[in-house]
Amino acid sequence: MTFYHQQVLKINASLYPKDHLTEQVIRSKRFMDLHFPDSLSMDQIAREASFSKFHFMRLFKKYYGRTPHQYLTGIRATKAKELLKTGLSVSETCYALGFGSLSSFTGFFKKATGTTPYTLRQKKQH
Repeated sequence: MTFYHQQVLKINASLYPKDHLTEQVIRSKRFMDLHFPDSLSMDQIAREASFSKFHFMRLFKKYYGRTPHQYLTGIRATKAKELLKTGLSVSETCYALGFGSLSSFTGFFKKATGTTPYTLRQKKQH
């Protein structure tokens, strides 16, 4: 075994010490990918991964470089843009993503993308 191979193994062991932890974090990410329109709490997602909430949040950030909330927000913003670009109305997009009101969806969208859903939809139409 070469020196470099030993170093790679050492780094891998320090970053990802237990394969079962990796699998649990990946399972939680898949859960978020499937259930992003639902009203998810960090407690629910952490339970899916079989972790306490704070341990889960630490591990998720270590593996993915952002918090679970940031990841979930990114999924919802990306999906919202896709739906708006396909011609879905703002209200249809809002409810398809699980938001309870247009104002909360508009506020979320503007914060996540820097523009309003109405503006994005108008750009698509031109």
